[in-house]
Amino acid sequence: MLAQAEVDLYEVLEIHRGASKDEVRKAYRKAALASHPDKVPESEREEAEIKFKSVQEAYDILYDEEKREIYDTHGMSAFNGSGEPGMGAAPDLDDLLAQMFGMGGMGGMPGGAGPRPNRPRRSANEEQDYEVSLEDLYKGKTVKFASTKNIICGLCKGKGGKEKATAKKCSTCDGQGYKEVLTRMGQFLTQSTAPCTVCNGQGSFFSPKDKCKKCKGKKTTEEKKILEIWIPRGAREGEKIVLEGEADQVPDQEPGDIVFKVVEEEHPVFTRAGSDLSATIDITLAESLSGFSRVVIKHLDGRGIELKHPQTPGGILSPGQVLKIPGEGMPIKRSDNRGDLYLVVNVKFPDANWKPTPAMLEKLKELLPKPDTPIVSDTVDEVDYDPKAKLEDFGAHDGHGGSAWMDEDDDEEPAQCAAQ
Repeated sequence: MLAQAEVDLYEVLEIHRGASKDEVRKAYRKAALASHPDKVPESEREEAEIKFKSVQEAYDILYDEEKREIYDTHGMSAFNGSGEPGMGAAPDLDDLLAQMFGMGGMGGMPGGAGPRPNRPRRSANEEQDYEVSLEDLYKGKTVKFASTKNIICGLCKGKGGKEKATAKKCSTCDGQGYKEVLTRMGQFLTQSTAPCTVCNGQGSFFSPKDKCKKCKGKKTTEEKKILEIWIPRGAREGEKIVLEGEADQVPDQEPGDIVFKVVEEEHPVFTRAGSDLSATIDITLAESLSGFSRVVIKHLDGRGIELKHPQTPGGILSPGQVLKIPGEGMPIKRSDNRGDLYLVVNVKFPDANWKPTPAMLEKLKELLPKPDTPIVSDTVDEVDYDPKAKLEDFGAHDGHGGSAWMDEDDDEEPAQCAAQ
């Protein structure tokens, strides 16, 4: 997109041409947050998406030193429109070997000097679950929190020692930073590599008197920082929110990302299925028959949802009946649309505290529908019953299980045909 428009990448991020990588990263975060499509009105969303993609492409090129040098020399004409030089840069052989065999360089191939760990160009991402209430997923939320991470030591610039001091070669690993380890697996011995514990995989170390006074030779120090994440409206379980470059810093590596995975908290009232919501509403028997007009539930944003019943004269609400309210479900990301709300009716019948008079009951019999035609039988037994029985007990006392039964004649020999 930028390759066609020939836009100045430095102007896109609003930085000067001599800006450092840290300044590029900070400018990108600021510009990306300001142009994020989920944070603007619907009418401005299309324009914001274009600007957001421009900011992303500018960052991808200017943050990479090789791409930035190509851009400074030849401009966007040197790129193929996808942020890659020419027709696409050739793959790095070490990277391919590392991905396929977990090794770096030709040392990992047969006849080489043995498998040598390939030093990553980027520090590891930090991933963690982040629990979010259904209310925050409905309304969207900006969250600020304090984070402690490792940063390159500002005194020694990640060297680990004093300015004029020289690190000593580690004799344990011969300066390689790793050691070959033999591990027994049953009757076999397998050979692998592991970071040297003496030099912490660095291949060298400073003597105690030459170590940096600030980081004590660790090359990094701890820093507390206030971070901010934006939870968009309608975000779902499992979605990831990424803070680029905010993971621990490691010398000679680009910092990784902090990745939050959204975990939706269980809600006491609403149940979510995609963009739809469901809940149960309680009404009395009198309301189900005679009607009502009132708030039946409070929504996730605090609004009261009011229903008027019946919609047509004489209508009633039955236990378990489902009422669908279009457009009152969860927001759908990157749009102004919402799912639907499904309300399940629970009719509350009078409890034991209700003591109607005989006259009231006779009046009810006159008002309510009459029972069906009586069942006629020659013999009638009046029986007692337990009003507190449980359906779980149905069939529980059957020794054969279920409703199986046996005929009394089953134990006898089968009938034989009479001889003619």
